[in-house]
Amino acid sequence: MKKNTIYFTNALIALLLCVSILGYGQTKKLPNIVILATGGTIAGAGASSTGSAYTSGQVKIEAMIDAVPNIRTLANLKGEQLANVGSQDMSVKVWLDLAKRINELLASKDCDGVVITHGTDTQEETAFFLNLTVKSDKPVVLTGSMRPSTALSADGPLNMYNAVALAASPLAKGYGVMVLMNDEIHSAHGVKKMITTPVQTFQSPEEGMLGTVNFGLVEFFHKPHGLNTTSSEFSVDGITSLPRVDIVYGCADMSPDLIDIMVKAGAKGIVIAGVGDGNMNAATLEAAKKAAKAGIWVVRCSRVPIGTVLVNGEVNDKEFGTICGDELNPQKARVLLMLAMQKKRSWDEMQKLFIEY
Repeated sequence: MKKNTIYFTNALIALLLCVSILGYGQTKKLPNIVILATGGTIAGAGASSTGSAYTSGQVKIEAMIDAVPNIRTLANLKGEQLANVGSQDMSVKVWLDLAKRINELLASKDCDGVVITHGTDTQEETAFFLNLTVKSDKPVVLTGSMRPSTALSADGPLNMYNAVALAASPLAKGYGVMVLMNDEIHSAHGVKKMITTPVQTFQSPEEGMLGTVNFGLVEFFHKPHGLNTTSSEFSVDGITSLPRVDIVYGCADMSPDLIDIMVKAGAKGIVIAGVGDGNMNAATLEAAKKAAKAGIWVVRCSRVPIGTVLVNGEVNDKEFGTICGDELNPQKARVLLMLAMQKKRSWDEMQKLFIEY
């Protein structure tokens, strides 16, 4: 009996050791995710839980992480406060800092993915910029919130939880930069902020959402459109600034001198948020043609939120020297143009970029 008891005890100890080692191995196998914070509503705070007034960027990243239940069961997390602004104050400098830091992190075997907390007003522009300049197929996910941290039913904590789950998922590799909001995965190319304040504001009306994340469960429906990340030709290496590109909003009886004013102010490129199929009145079209002949890149997009602007449609782009923005809305066309102007290009080469990206 004693011998059997000893054997049983030894076997039990061995089993407990195995369980302990397995548990340790599972902990060590958690992916390493870095959260880069830039401020925004997700870090905002207000005096009232039911009021609309709040101030962005009041909560630092470590406090944000600690406020999300079970988030550390998804990944080994590290937070960095890269900026702390409302996204209406997002700048090219922060874009460059973000892209360079993300490339640095993802080049290391110790980082498996990156999450960026960001205000929603310009989130789609930052996502698209990173989609063109990040040089890794590891997941990069932007998230934010429509309600500040102090609001009743704040959406930030679950968005952050799902964003970490997405960045930690092996399924997310090779999907380019993504936006995770309201349980939905959107591509940086397709996503648009469509409504002012509701939580369902982000949509991808042309290509549809890429997939969903439901309480950490990731599911993809299709791949994103366009060249991105590892297939993109663009780089931020050695770049400290980008050329000025302005946007002019199209309307009935729009003033053509707005284009002249932008050129005189130093714009190297102009995006026209035209009416309908990227159209503008005759006087503005002549001003655009004049600017294009003077070496200013002019891109035709539409103020209409959904749809594609057609190359050489109602405007003969080749003749006038204008570039067709294709599916890109004006703000994303501006991002692409700023990066594309880093090298000299022909009209055909520039137009091809707006089709491919």
